Amino acid sequence: MVDMDIARPDLLQKRKRRLWIFAGVAVVVLAIAVLGVSRLKPAAPTVDRSTIWTDTVKRGPMIRQVRGSTGSLVPREDKLRLIPAETEATVTRILVLPGAHVEPNTVIMDLAYPQLEQEAMNASLALKAAESDYHNTQIKLQSDLMTQKAGAATVGADFSQAKLQAQTDKALYDLGVISGLAYQSSAGKANELTTRNKIENDRLTMNEKVIVSQLAVEQTKVDQARALYQLKQQQLAALHVTAGISGVLVDLPHQVGEHVAPGITLAKVVQPDQLKASLKVAETQARDIQIGQPASIDTHNGVIPGRVQRIDPAVQNGTVTVDVELTGPLPQGARPDLSVDGTIDLERMTDVLYVGRPALGNENSTLSLFKIDADGKGATRVPVKVGRASVNSIQVIEGLKEGDAVILSDMSRWDNVDRIRLE
Repeated sequence: MVDMDIARPDLLQKRKRRLWIFAGVAVVVLAIAVLGVSRLKPAAPTVDRSTIWTDTVKRGPMIRQVRGSTGSLVPREDKLRLIPAETEATVTRILVLPGAHVEPNTVIMDLAYPQLEQEAMNASLALKAAESDYHNTQIKLQSDLMTQKAGAATVGADFSQAKLQAQTDKALYDLGVISGLAYQSSAGKANELTTRNKIENDRLTMNEKVIVSQLAVEQTKVDQARALYQLKQQQLAALHVTAGISGVLVDLPHQVGEHVAPGITLAKVVQPDQLKASLKVAETQARDIQIGQPASIDTHNGVIPGRVQRIDPAVQNGTVTVDVELTGPLPQGARPDLSVDGTIDLERMTDVLYVGRPALGNENSTLSLFKIDADGKGATRVPVKVGRASVNSIQVIEGLKEGDAVILSDMSRWDNVDRIRLE
């Protein structure tokens, strides 16, 4: 008996149909999976908590401050002496080196200028000649005046005699003792001498004025010669360079044998306990600074209180120079040109919402900050509107509430994400 396979076309068709159904279902499932995966958001990046800086939003008083960096201690203008060269000269000897304490009469260096010694001698001789001319002129004018006074006295005596004679002749004429011709002669002589006497007196007064004028001219020559002589003596004395004030010699930029020109600074002397702070403040932060505002100067060895004394009206390299008068004692080691930092108090805000100042972001703007979740495991980006800023804090207007914790570090590398995880 032979087995024979019987063809069943209906079973084959059913098998193919099942295969097509399974394939279709697989395609649909795969498509749904791909669509779901494409709609999933990327996983939040992880940030090491130890690498970020955070702060908590607070409410209370906030002091607005600006910081002045790259500052230094400088001498007060009234406690600094720059010693200039009064003439050209050559440095012959240096007696004191920078750092030494000096008194007003301490000689710092000696200079030499032979031509100045000759000029001083010429000035001395010129002064003596001018004084001699003045005395000679004075004697001559006095002699001429005495001669004129003698002539005026003679005329005055003649006038008095003629006047008396005229009065006598008039009395005799009235009595008929002398003729009218004799009386007229004496009266005419008296009138003539009256005129001469007046002229002599006027000449005498005029000559006295002329004498005063001529002597004034000669005195001017004497004064000019004396002024030149005193100038040369002062320049000679200046060849011995003295400190002029009590203090410390801080700069001596010349060496023995060096030739110096007039006006060049020979040395600088300061009083080291009379200093002020000169701060450099960014021009964008200097607009609210006013004279008299309190300040604190950090010498890196102590903090000195002070107040704003001067604000430079000019801007240099993007900064404004602000001078601070120091109102407290200087710490040990404070000296001119010492590098310092400083903060200036602009105003005290009483009841404001504030947080630490972020690494990036300006005042009166809207910042994008990461607010830390309540469980501390993640942070979400939120917009925060801020107001006025200080050195280390900034006013919060919208976007945060008291007690919120935010990240203040530079998070620019995560600008493309709105959420991070913290570990």
